[in-house]
Amino acid sequence: MTALFVYDDDCGFCTWWAEFFAEVTAVEIVAFSALDDSLRERLPDDYERCAHLVTEDEVYSCGEAIEQTFARSAIGRPAEPLIELFRQSALYEDVREGSYRQVADRRALWGKVLSRDEPDVGSG
Repeated sequence: MTALFVYDDDCGFCTWWAEFFAEVTAVEIVAFSALDDSLRERLPDDYERCAHLVTEDEVYSCGEAIEQTFARSAIGRPAEPLIELFRQSALYEDVREGSYRQVADRRALWGKVLSRDEPDVGSG
């Protein structure tokens, strides 16, 4: 099974990241709107709260999904020893998930700068 990155396709910022991961990894992207019942059953009940990486054996959610997907990328693989070192810290999970929430809860703001859709940069 190819790893699947599951994301909110109603969010231009999320879509930009999903498409980026599709370019730099062997991960297949799957939009919330394209979920089938079998994949939806593997996700948490509140799956729309964040992104997920689904592998044959695991489902990673939120910050861990981004970390795991990044680690599978051409730019992330060389950083794997550093990521592994971070994982040994008792604070790492809280920092990773807190950082994810800080970004995810401000998707509309980030989408003005980085989005699959035309960024809203204002009219001067």
